[in-house]
Amino acid sequence: MALNRNVLYLVIGVLAVAAAVFGYQLYQERQKTTGIEINVGKIGITIEKK
Repeated sequence: MALNRNVLYLVIGVLAVAAAVFGYQLYQERQKTTGIEINVGKIGITIEKK
């Protein structure tokens, strides 16, 4: 019976780690910015595609 409980804890631990890794990857993906950047400075207007 103790072996079954240890296996259950192991499975729960693996799922928790997988959820944490997936959440971190999703966070990193959302941090990437896309689109254009428009700057107005001393040299004029610059437009960059990101």
